[in-house]
Amino acid sequence: MENDSPTVPKRTLTEILYVVFLRLVAVTSLWFGLQYWGMLVGYSLDGQGRFDLLTVPWQVAAPTLAVVFPVAALGLWLAVSWGPVLWALAAIVQFLMYETWSEIFGTNTFVLLFHGLVAALYVLFRIAFWLDDRRRAGQVTTHLP
Repeated sequence: MENDSPTVPKRTLTEILYVVFLRLVAVTSLWFGLQYWGMLVGYSLDGQGRFDLLTVPWQVAAPTLAVVFPVAALGLWLAVSWGPVLWALAAIVQFLMYETWSEIFGTNTFVLLFHGLVAALYVLFRIAFWLDDRRRAGQVTTHLP
């Protein structure tokens, strides 16, 4: 049964793809968060990443990311404005860890490439929304004689 109610907004293809994109990033953010929790409680890395065995920089970074990534995942899944903000915060922290302070945290090229790809796709979606808004604004204008 088709719903033609005027109260239900029609979504554009861009909006639908954007929500799908956010949910895929949400799943990966949850995965990142679970990896950090697994490390901190000794489940992964043969117990070598337990919180009490980590160096101080890791004791600061790992619990922070273990909390921020799952919360960002929730915001991304719900497609609310704070989801991408928290994801960006976590991505910046990981960029600083693996690029700026690589002598402390090591390197992780995959994570950096992944975050770069997600950021680029996010910017492309924002540009697409801007272009859609401009197109709609152009259709609404009236021509006065």
